[in-house]
Amino acid sequence: MEEKKTILTGIRPTGNLHLGHLFGAVGNWVKSQENYNEFIEIADVQALTDNFNNPDKVRKNVRELTLDLLACGIDPNKATLFIQSRIPEIAELTVYYSNLVTIARLERNPTVKTEISQKKEIFGQKGEGITYGFLGYPVSQAADITAIGGTLVPVGEDQLPLIEQAREIVRKFNSIYGETLKEPEHMLSNIPRLKGLDGNEKMGKSLGNAIFLVDDDETVTKKVMDAMTDKTKIHKDDPANPDVCMVYYYHKLVSKDNLDTICKECKEGKRGCIQCKKELAKNMIEFLKPIKERRKYYEDNPEKVDMILKEGSQKARYRAMETMSNVKKAIKIDYFED
Repeated sequence: MEEKKTILTGIRPTGNLHLGHLFGAVGNWVKSQENYNEFIEIADVQALTDNFNNPDKVRKNVRELTLDLLACGIDPNKATLFIQSRIPEIAELTVYYSNLVTIARLERNPTVKTEISQKKEIFGQKGEGITYGFLGYPVSQAADITAIGGTLVPVGEDQLPLIEQAREIVRKFNSIYGETLKEPEHMLSNIPRLKGLDGNEKMGKSLGNAIFLVDDDETVTKKVMDAMTDKTKIHKDDPANPDVCMVYYYHKLVSKDNLDTICKECKEGKRGCIQCKKELAKNMIEFLKPIKERRKYYEDNPEKVDMILKEGSQKARYRAMETMSNVKKAIKIDYFED
């Protein structure tokens, strides 16, 4: 039987997951755990690159993120959840890789440049506060992937430069020290970003336009009732365009049984916005119910969450130790047998 390919994917513990994560990356991870040897890294070290002054936030969110992932359907019997900082070999490999990448190359990385421009409140208008750790995180990410032996990395188009950087590092390492590491391949996601409740092209934690998986029923209802609708619809009986209405946009995700009716009534002016929002809120709450139930189970059984993270991190570290043994042999620093 052909061995399953290894997927390595990661997520920073900087806050709870929202619907954008569920319908985007995490939804794909739940599917791919069935057919791949999937490792999911909770990237706490990377989160510290721009949260170095708030370690309590990162520590708290490691737990919160794990609960959210399990609630979404990540099965610890099929996928491996691990904490980045529990794998010291990743940090060691990052040091060796840092010799193979110039500062100029890191500064040219399009993903890094974009993220720096988005974090001016942290790094300053001219980037004078950029840390060595942040600028070098693509090197650390290359170590994440190769330490675990990841051959496939799920990414969106905006993350492709990071994967190419990792491939460059592997090629350079192999060209100097001999064929030791495998070049990772990207696994491109074609799922578009979920729009925010306000019509913004991106649902985001900091944009105030997201429904989080931990939101209670009252919060979900309030957010839905504030969602943007067709601005040309003034009166209840006015016809409207569902294609520019965020309420209909979300109905398409969670109200698929009567979509045609919703669309038809909207266009004919037979559906008021308040009625439509109330129906969406009810369907959204029902959609989120099994996710909340799974989360509640793990909240009530914290020892199981601890065990999942401990065992997953041990499994990931075993693979990283194997990789590091080969790397040390290749660069001739395997002085003694351990």
